[in-house]
Amino acid sequence: MPAVASSPIPAVLGPLDADRIADLRPYLESVPDPRSRRGRWYALTAILLVCACAAVCGAKSIDELAEFGERATNSLLASLGIRRRLLGWRRSPKPVTIGRVLQALDGDALDQAVGAYLANRHRITASADVPAARSRQAIAVDGKALKGSARPDTPRRHLLSAVTHDRVATIAQVEVGVKTNEVRHFKPLLAPLDLAGTVVTFDALHSVKANITWLVETKKAHYIAVIKTNQPTAYDQLAALCCDRIGSPGWRS
Repeated sequence: MPAVASSPIPAVLGPLDADRIADLRPYLESVPDPRSRRGRWYALTAILLVCACAAVCGAKSIDELAEFGERATNSLLASLGIRRRLLGWRRSPKPVTIGRVLQALDGDALDQAVGAYLANRHRITASADVPAARSRQAIAVDGKALKGSARPDTPRRHLLSAVTHDRVATIAQVEVGVKTNEVRHFKPLLAPLDLAGTVVTFDALHSVKANITWLVETKKAHYIAVIKTNQPTAYDQLAALCCDRIGSPGWRS
């Protein structure tokens, strides 16, 4: 995970009470700690929970992540897992500590943990919504460059994500390296997800026979591959098929 650039601290960050904290702890505990065992005061899960709560409240830089912890009440810090000092008070990690941890962290492991949490929350919400529960769930797979991730010596980082169509949530995400492409990350991205009966949508780039076969036969999912005119060969081949083999012709537009 790239370090977050510093920016001016806003006058007020949004409030967050202990009772409103989503329990990410079981998911974040699966993220490996990159630090040596010696000299640790803060648990990795506690640091990540502070960052998660601060981000929900509007923090956009390391300084703001740390500021949230400084403004948090003792009871809130306790619920986040911040250890108590000798005199009974708790102190949130400083910006330098947060920055070092985030820079050394395994970004893919963190993405998997947060994605698993969001996927579970999405299932719970969908099951509570009767009309949504009766309809087929849909997930879009797409890749985008990460805004603000470029550095003088490196290009912007590229992410491949799985996003729900309804109640939009990113339930899986992996980084695509500069020496590879999105197609190779298609299976690793979707492998941890329960896709039985789900409709997966993607563009022409992922219309690879091996990936589609795996999606249908192994994951028991359905799919819609969007083929546009910027892929003229595939588009013309599909346009030449009989409509009863491909459904409504309007899907090609």
